[in-house]
Amino acid sequence: MAEHTTPAPAPKTVDAGKWANRRVGIRLVIYTAGIHAFAGFIMLLFELGGRNR
Repeated sequence: MAEHTTPAPAPKTVDAGKWANRRVGIRLVIYTAGIHAFAGFIMLLFELGGRNR
């Protein structure tokens, strides 16, 4: 019967830990602001387009 061995832990990456979490949070804020700015621009286009009727 084969012995049960536990797998070796994965090596830590350079981004592992606190700094990676902070970068993810900053990226999330940037993406959220960008999406809202894009949505606002689209709404502005619809508003300006609706005035020409």
